[in-house]
Amino acid sequence: MKGFLDEPTCPGEACEGKNPQNQGCGEDARTHKPAVGNPALLQLRYSEDCQAVWARVERGSPGDLVTAEVTGGAKRAAQIEYGDDQFTSMVSVGDGEFQVTACAVPKAGGESTYERYCIHATEATAWR
Repeated sequence: MKGFLDEPTCPGEACEGKNPQNQGCGEDARTHKPAVGNPALLQLRYSEDCQAVWARVERGSPGDLVTAEVTGGAKRAAQIEYGDDQFTSMVSVGDGEFQVTACAVPKAGGESTYERYCIHATEATAWR
């Protein structure tokens, strides 16, 4: 049973554009990360409690972008400033069906050796 402090601070549309860690949405989040053919270790995260998704890249370089876009909804992007990982702010998916696309986009002339790479998911994806 969840306690009061375990509840997300922004369920639904109130999570739009917010940091998932700061809002407590990472607590129940599940991940879709293809194990094969995923050069940037790109992943999608989905919090059912927050009714939101976000994308994360784990193997990038400064200047690379990670994006998350919900079909018929918003698109969020974040740039790696330093290190090799970054995540987007949240995109609201509501309480039902959704389709989301996440992309890792290397900086032109940057250090990354991968090409633009995207993954797709829905509410029915085998989130882990």
